[in-house]
Amino acid sequence: MSYTNIILPRRSAVKKRELRLILAVAVSWTIIDLLIFTFRLATETYTPKYVTTNSTSYKAILLRELNVFVFSLIIGYFLIAVLRNFLRNISPWVNLFIKTFLLVAVAIVMNFVIYFTYSLLIEQESVSTAFNTFVENTFERKWLLVKMPEWFLLFILTQLALEINEKYSQGVFFNIVIGKYLQPQEENRIIMFIDLKNSTPIAEKLGHKEYFKFIRDVIYCLSAGVAQYDGRIYQYVGDEIVAWWPCTSVNARKAVNSLIEARKIINKNAEVFKRGYDILPEYKVGIHCGNITVGQVGIAKKDLVMSGDTINTAARIRSACTELNQKMLVSKEMIELMNMKDWQTESQGMVDLKGKNESIELFALKI
Repeated sequence: MSYTNIILPRRSAVKKRELRLILAVAVSWTIIDLLIFTFRLATETYTPKYVTTNSTSYKAILLRELNVFVFSLIIGYFLIAVLRNFLRNISPWVNLFIKTFLLVAVAIVMNFVIYFTYSLLIEQESVSTAFNTFVENTFERKWLLVKMPEWFLLFILTQLALEINEKYSQGVFFNIVIGKYLQPQEENRIIMFIDLKNSTPIAEKLGHKEYFKFIRDVIYCLSAGVAQYDGRIYQYVGDEIVAWWPCTSVNARKAVNSLIEARKIINKNAEVFKRGYDILPEYKVGIHCGNITVGQVGIAKKDLVMSGDTINTAARIRSACTELNQKMLVSKEMIELMNMKDWQTESQGMVDLKGKNESIELFALKI
């Protein structure tokens, strides 16, 4: 089974993020095309294949960029929402080649539409004349040699940018680019640890390969729930997710709501899990808030790392779920932030956490 079988809500944050990426690709490509096209016309180093006395008019340029934008939306949709999932299990180099080949083919179609609409609407040519002239000019060797390197470079850079953006949590890559965390920064954050329950017996039952597919699907559902409420993924460690939010009362409620959303997504896909693995996943959660230190580390591979007592305490709270036979535990600091009703939480008293010198009061979430 693949997580492409997982059903997400129609308005899920994952789908909204895809739409934003599609729009970003369309706008970027349109701006790039406009800049290159106007530069060539202004410097007289480029002669459009539809040479007429009106070829530099604003109407022609507007029509061209409208076509570029529409086709960029279509290309972006297939690149981000369709091909990325469909080709995910194929070798990266083959994946890149197939996508680039398909994108170049679509680019040729796009150029046909640009020229064809220009000929019909601006030059008032007949359909047959417009088509014949396009074929005659477009497939000349010189034109193809000029355009192909541009398309290949643009498509490859776009795909690399999308892969880099997918690797990092929302906003993280931008922070690395601007150098925000070159020097360690102290920030106040909500830290959430989510860990798969009964992972060892599940692994023994499924075997290594199927177990990997299982945790991949579980992580996909849990991450979708976190993303739905603006949480950011810090890292995946085996079958564990570490997520965070800026430390505010609003975000404290979002952290709780993300768990409710994740449970809804898993329940919605109960048949998918039972049919694929004969298991309905359960998980343990520990949440704490406080100051942490965030900084950039690495030479060959750069990344942002969080450290501090808050991180360690959140991890220990997650571990305490097993000892206290609870699914979701939070610290007293989180309870004060959440402003939840008494019936939504239950005090577990003062608990000694491994590695901590002092006991802290923990609360079970009844959600």
